[in-house]
Amino acid sequence: MGLEQFKNRNVGTQNYTMVDAGHSPKGVLCQFKQVVKRTFKGELFVGLWVTMKAMLKALFANDMHTVKYPFEKLPISPRYRAIHDMLRLLESGHYRCIGCGLCEKICISNCITMDTRYDENQRKEVSEYTINFGRCIFCGYCAEVCPELAIVHGSRYENASEQRAGFSLFEDMLTPIDKLNLQQEYSGFGSVSPNADDNIKQTPLAY
Repeated sequence: MGLEQFKNRNVGTQNYTMVDAGHSPKGVLCQFKQVVKRTFKGELFVGLWVTMKAMLKALFANDMHTVKYPFEKLPISPRYRAIHDMLRLLESGHYRCIGCGLCEKICISNCITMDTRYDENQRKEVSEYTINFGRCIFCGYCAEVCPELAIVHGSRYENASEQRAGFSLFEDMLTPIDKLNLQQEYSGFGSVSPNADDNIKQTPLAY
């Protein structure tokens, strides 16, 4: 196409389809009638009836399609990586963390800090352990590298807080001592074997 043909604005040779848009209303009364006609169509009342029918079924027939959060919660996958849990030893109730520091070293977002010391029995214990959930990306590396399965990912995903200090409390992640029997065990190095009860009855060394 040449430049002269490109500049040609003659639309008489083109094949256009004309759409009948009707006549423009003349006067205020005609304009008002057109607005009312275009607003209140049959499709509007069909949509309102569908919404009303769903609302009546939810109120009187108990046919709810939504979850009443927070009273009802949807089940999540066991592989879901939510807020961390610090597990305890089933025998003594002491926390499993040995203070090796592997979780702190492997953390790619640098949100885990810990401090260790020796107690009166010369046992290495963790004196301070914090996780900044404001920076945590929940990659799961800390749980994978832990040799004692002391830190795992739990199912608690509600971590809203008014203060940032509430994102890093060790006591909130640690299993309560009165709910030790409800502690969920995970398979891997450091976990309890399936036949641990039978072995411990025979000899403590078999455990």
